[in-house]
Amino acid sequence: MPVSKTELKTRIIEALNLQDITPEQIEDEAPLFGTGLGLDSIDALELVVMLEKHYGIIIKGIEEGGPAFRSVQALADFIDARRASTT
Repeated sequence: MPVSKTELKTRIIEALNLQDITPEQIEDEAPLFGTGLGLDSIDALELVVMLEKHYGIIIKGIEEGGPAFRSVQALADFIDARRASTT
């Protein structure tokens, strides 16, 4: 079953303690870093921890994590692909 983007957005908000933002305010294709949510390298580490804790996915380096962290949609696709490859 594909990961729910609303659930993923909620987990991002909780993991990064983003205040005054709701899942509905985060666009699926909006960049997570720079423009868009404006996340930084510390946030990237928190996202890596969240992925391991909630989805059992380990990201080994920037080459793997960079494309996955482009947007919520890219992250959801990455999670779905990793889940499919382990079943």
